[in-house]
Amino acid sequence: MGIADQFKDKAQDLADQAKQKAGQAKDQAQDRASQGRDQDHEHGSDASTGLRDRAQDAKDQARERFDR
Repeated sequence: MGIADQFKDKAQDLADQAKQKAGQAKDQAQDRASQGRDQDHEHGSDASTGLRDRAQDAKDQARERFDR
C-alpha cells in the first residue's frame, strides 16, 4: 500500500466520521425541537399569548420612537 492509498483511506475515514457526527447533531436538534414543541403544548395558549404581547409591545415602542 502506497502513501497515496493511505491518504485516501484516511480521507475516507474522516469523511465517514463527519457524516456520522452530522447525523448525530441532526438527531439531537430534532430531539430538542420536539421537546420544545412538547413544552409549548403543555403551556398552551399562555406561551403564545406571552409572545404576542411581547411582539405588540415591541411594535408599540417602535411606533413611539418613529413618531418622535
